[in-house]
Amino acid sequence: MATDVLFEIGLEELPARFIDDAENQLLNKTTAWLKDLRISYDSIKSFSTPRRLAVLIKDMAEFQTTIEEEAKGPAVKIANDENGEWSKAAIGFSRGQGKTTEDLFTKEVKGTKYIFVKKHIEGKPVLQLLPDFKNIIESIQFGKNMRWASETFRYARPIRWLVALYGNEIIPFEITRVHTGNKTHGHRFLGGEITLELPSDYESSMAANYVVVNSKEREDLILKGIKELEEKHNFQIPVDADLLAEVKNLVEYPTVFMGSFEERFLKLPSEVLITSMKEHQRYFPVISNKDQLLPYFIGVRNGNDHKLETVARGNEKVLRARLSDGEFFFEEDQKQSIAFYQEKLNRVVFQEKLGTISDKVKRIATISENIVDLIGLSETEKNKALRAAEISKFDLMTNMVNEFTELQGVIGEKYAANFGEDPIVAQAVREHYLPKQANGNLPETVIGAIVSVADKMDTIVGCISVGLTPTGSQDPYGLRRQATGILRIMENRKWEISLEEILEIVTSIYRKTDIEQQSKEKVDGELNEFFKHRASFLLKEWKVEQDVIHSVLHNEIGRFDYTISKAKLLSDKRSDEAFKSIQEALVRVLNLSDKAEKQYSIVPEHLVTESEKELFHQYNQIKNDFSTYNQNKDATSALAALTKMAEPIHTFFDNNMVIADDEQIRNNRLALIRAISLLIKEFADLRLVEWKQQF
Repeated sequence: MATDVLFEIGLEELPARFIDDAENQLLNKTTAWLKDLRISYDSIKSFSTPRRLAVLIKDMAEFQTTIEEEAKGPAVKIANDENGEWSKAAIGFSRGQGKTTEDLFTKEVKGTKYIFVKKHIEGKPVLQLLPDFKNIIESIQFGKNMRWASETFRYARPIRWLVALYGNEIIPFEITRVHTGNKTHGHRFLGGEITLELPSDYESSMAANYVVVNSKEREDLILKGIKELEEKHNFQIPVDADLLAEVKNLVEYPTVFMGSFEERFLKLPSEVLITSMKEHQRYFPVISNKDQLLPYFIGVRNGNDHKLETVARGNEKVLRARLSDGEFFFEEDQKQSIAFYQEKLNRVVFQEKLGTISDKVKRIATISENIVDLIGLSETEKNKALRAAEISKFDLMTNMVNEFTELQGVIGEKYAANFGEDPIVAQAVREHYLPKQANGNLPETVIGAIVSVADKMDTIVGCISVGLTPTGSQDPYGLRRQATGILRIMENRKWEISLEEILEIVTSIYRKTDIEQQSKEKVDGELNEFFKHRASFLLKEWKVEQDVIHSVLHNEIGRFDYTISKAKLLSDKRSDEAFKSIQEALVRVLNLSDKAEKQYSIVPEHLVTESEKELFHQYNQIKNDFSTYNQNKDATSALAALTKMAEPIHTFFDNNMVIADDEQIRNNRLALIRAISLLIKEFADLRLVEWKQQF
């Protein structure tokens, strides 16, 4: 008879950011566990709130599925001895399967005969198996764990109760001296202890005690409340997806309410107001139909609508205090100047081995100037880039950023504009922190992009130079994220410079300082490896295969946008049957090129056969075209140029012995092979590509 099953883990309030992932883990692990145990069921549903994780399994079978299966043993040649009798291996296999040699039979698998036995595995009563669900609960991983009381078990928060029901029967097990039962708890203030008679009563019993256990339903209730307020007051409430996901995991019974604040606070930068509301108080800001911020906020109460006005007033009081602080900081900050804040940077250490933030700013300015020269900007743009670099960090010393650290750069832009800086310079002060996440927004202005790359390059080269290369998952300075940002900016901007050129600029600047560093060879090697790892990471994100990645990164990263183009082109070609003959020809050249000495050069007069003369002619025909396409970063045309040599290469190998007895002819042919291979390697090392054609 099919029976419903419920498991619930009751906890102290979980951090909101842990809940969705933990619920997904519980659902996926339970599904896989039931499959492994051959337990059939109709459906499975997961639940979560800040105080619980639960899973409800509908119509679970009473017994495991009984199965018939074949167990494979050793090959027949091992299972039989020299007399054709069953060997010790066969006897041991049959005994291990609970059978005798009389149960053995043979079957061919991929051309080889093996011995088998048939096994009948009777399904056990599921009630005997369900106590092992304890292992599923204990296996859930969280971003951060803790121990409590005298327990050695680690979990996100202390476990306070456990529900485990098979129909109306309690499934017995215990974790950290908490035993399973049929009692759960409703809302901390509005609900009470609940005795569950059946698993199917779970959602309704919890709802009656002011707990909405379905997280999607809580989200829908919040959105419904927001929509009602929009329609009632004729304003807009922009719903930030991340904030909504967090808020729905902060409450068990959501009720939306509206509060207000004094209009005078609207004189503050809107980012200050929004940060105070969203980041600090978890409120949704309100805007007019003309996208202007209004003096209201939307909150979500963990409870019903009883005395909701009092709740709103209390939240208004909290927000007013925070905005008053912001107002004070803003007014105080305006009494100073950019130069005042920059001077304070001299007294703040960036990193103990790399000097102060002021030292860093000077390096950023020098790096920015060099990048401007490399990409060929005008003198006007150069001056803007230098000014943006010089004032890029001044806002770190303001009262506002000290209070609202999330607003570094944003406040820099606002204050720079207030202090009369060029709008592009002010914007670059904000943009140089971008992207803030690996896939975050990139700078919109070229000045912002230059200073962003300069800042990130300074941090990466500086840290690696003094031996702070990230290891394992440890990356306290965020070097991986910053390197990813640099590569994305370079790909987006398509600057006519290579990554290695920028690295040379920055390492040269560091070598001129009195900072104690590792050897040049070690630093260069670690930087090269570090950036290749990040380039590889991005290419994999863009669905490029690992072998193709190795092929295009075999030498250097170069211009990253061009590297991406080559990688995507080769990714298409690797499974293109029409490219098979071309690939074979180019790889034949690369395989033989290692035998050619560098000092050998092609002497046209020493070309003997028509086929080698034709190959030399074809090489001369395409090398300039290839060089032009390569310089213009036209991957399709560059590969097409190399393709023209495929037929002459095949003909050459069919009609010539490269390693000829005559030393002069041999060296000349090797020189020709080497010259062609250098062109191919400029594009990619095609030997590293695992071609998918069936050769």
